[in-house]
Amino acid sequence: QVQLVESGGGLVQPGGSLRLSCAGSGRSFNSDTMGWFRQPSAKGRRGRQFVAAISYTGVGTHYADSVKGRFTISRDSTKNTVDLQMNNLKTEDTGFYFCAADRQATPQALAINNLGSIHYWGQGIQVTVSS
Repeated sequence: QVQLVESGGGLVQPGGSLRLSCAGSGRSFNSDTMGWFRQPSAKGRRGRQFVAAISYTGVGTHYADSVKGRFTISRDSTKNTVDLQMNNLKTEDTGFYFCAADRQATPQALAINNLGSIHYWGQGIQVTVSS
């Protein structure tokens, strides 16, 4: 069974940091562009927005304007994982974060493609930024 499983979410104060991790299983994701999206609720895809993506080589990255300079995406092909380091968190970063993978999209394309065309999704993890 091919899966993406997120970890590392939780509650953090404004200005704090969290590191999310997404582990792939069932097959190698080394040829996929991988990324992170977020949305206000846990269910469905309503309001799901692009956050960041990284190319299969790990060289190319793309970020939403709202997180540039604060978030960093990285991947470890030996572990089949992609991480999202989130610094200087703001209350508006609160939401459910979803990992995604797509073999055909570039990081820029992952940001604008129809959500239904993205091949793989994780189940999501909650991030709450609150004092």
